[in-house]
Amino acid sequence: MAGKEEGIPGGRVQRTAKVGHVLGSAGARYAGTRARNVVRSPDDATAALDKRHMEAAERMVDALGQLKGAAMKIGQLASFIDTDFLPPEYRDLYQDKLSQLRSEAPSMPWKQVREVLEEEWDDPVEDLFEDFEEEAAAAASIGQVHRARLPDGRRVAVKIQYPGVAKALRADMQNAGMIMRMAKAIAPGLDAKAAAAELKERVLEELDYEYEAQNQRTFARAYRGHPFIYVPDVVTRLSRTRVLVSEWVDGMGFEDVKALPQEEKDRFGEIVFRFCFGSIYHLQHFNADAHPGNYLLLGDGRVAFLDFGMTKQLDKEQIELEITAIEAVLDHSPERLREALGELGFVRNPKRVDAERLMEHVKTVGGWYMRDEELTIDSELVMRAIAAVTDPRSEFFDMMRRENIPANELMGRRMESGVLAVLGQLNATRNWMRIGREWWFADEPATELGREEWAYFEAKGERRTRKFSARVT
Repeated sequence: MAGKEEGIPGGRVQRTAKVGHVLGSAGARYAGTRARNVVRSPDDATAALDKRHMEAAERMVDALGQLKGAAMKIGQLASFIDTDFLPPEYRDLYQDKLSQLRSEAPSMPWKQVREVLEEEWDDPVEDLFEDFEEEAAAAASIGQVHRARLPDGRRVAVKIQYPGVAKALRADMQNAGMIMRMAKAIAPGLDAKAAAAELKERVLEELDYEYEAQNQRTFARAYRGHPFIYVPDVVTRLSRTRVLVSEWVDGMGFEDVKALPQEEKDRFGEIVFRFCFGSIYHLQHFNADAHPGNYLLLGDGRVAFLDFGMTKQLDKEQIELEITAIEAVLDHSPERLREALGELGFVRNPKRVDAERLMEHVKTVGGWYMRDEELTIDSELVMRAIAAVTDPRSEFFDMMRRENIPANELMGRRMESGVLAVLGQLNATRNWMRIGREWWFADEPATELGREEWAYFEAKGERRTRKFSARVT
């Protein structure tokens, strides 16, 4: 799309047709190749299939990149969760192509960028900045980022929303109800209407960069001066509905982090875990988009967290019920777990659900942070956890049909699975339960990072006490 002035496909039918065409044509070509392979030598047949898979991956990256919006976000999510549905020999190939969507997307030309900026600002770009790079530095699902320098010398990142993406994203969200209704085939207890409304509300919030700026300011304030977590400051006076200006951050991207020694990857993984999960207990607020493209390892060892377009605030009662459920697992009490999940809305009719099997299911999905041991998160563990809630082939399929995902829990489960996938990419090792106990039960810090973090929060006046009491069920 770079250098072209094509609009983003906006209509629901048009957008669905575009993805469908790519999938359909790729499938037809794949079937044709398989048929012709009957008369080919094994080596020739393998080469032909490799070529077809690479072409399909390239076409999908291109189509998703042009669609941007929600379709692009699907591609980005798929790019860091192992593609278990593919034959093993092709997984790496698709991963390599789809991983481009984490940090690269077709950029819009400078003329379109300038039009958005002039619509959002009263003054021309040249009057507001000492320098503004016309080439995009990075692209995301609904906008792209340019480097710039303010007159006072500060380097900033200017995120500009793609023209037409608001219409396109709203068209995608018209399908949210249909998607949720389809999901009822697996989970008949799902309140499709409430789930679709929650999904639409969170996704459409991303279109308002002023709302995102407000979220980012909240997290930047809460973590200012933190020993290993960094959130860039927002330049409020220049931020608008479709433009977000914040401090520029230089750091190492996720692909390079994955090439570091294992000890450094373990540390990075612990920081991601402490930020994504820990903010629930420190702020009652978390970033639901656990996307590795938004993490940068700084030269001083801190990790910068970017992009706060999709966050979720939790009330005290919900957090207390979740801790009640965790405590029931740790105490090996299936009955208490069943009751707690009933109160949270995960189980509509607790008495009709086998408590022991429910416990097994919960341990398969979230047991990685409920086991008192040093645990390495690998791709097998990630896929087992994801399959336990999404795959009809799972041994828990009959259980899934009796369970429900409450609307107000959707974003939490999105964050949790995203963090798990990131840790799996790192093969990170920690006793995740011991870290969690710092928040749930005010246990002593479990790691050196924990000691540094609690010293920071205590210096800010936060006492290390049990803030959220488990509820009696």
